Amino acid sequence: MRLNNWLIGTITALLFTAAYFFLNPSYERSLEARFYYTIGNYKKAQTLATEAFDMNKYNKMAFTIMTQAQTAMKFVNYIDESKKYMAQIAQIASSNGVSDAQRAKVKMICEIMIESYVKVTATVLTDKALIKEAQEYRDKFQKLHDEIASRL
Repeated sequence: MRLNNWLIGTITALLFTAAYFFLNPSYERSLEARFYYTIGNYKKAQTLATEAFDMNKYNKMAFTIMTQAQTAMKFVNYIDESKKYMAQIAQIASSNGVSDAQRAKVKMICEIMIESYVKVTATVLTDKALIKEAQEYRDKFQKLHDEIASRL
């Protein structure tokens, strides 16, 4: 009999908790934000988590997703900038003969991107693929910088 009462009480508590999460607009948005974060849509996740947090400042899930999405967006922005600058560098390299001014420009781009990487810090929850891709670009910029520095 005691086990039956305990089981009924536990199930009831779980149902009330689930109903609270799904009926509370703040937590509903948090769950939606978590979904978008999981699939890699960090901008949408950040927007939804911010809305959820604005509704309820005690919503820890919303706060966590909001801050993690901000961190992920820094990595995404770094990777996007890296791709853009690598395309510019490839265009310079493909031209007939590279002048000292062009080498200096590429060296400056590399220095900017190496310095930008230092400002992007990961957390334990940051997507490992984002961290790895950003690190690979940073390593490419460092290698290119070192090669150019030895020639100037």
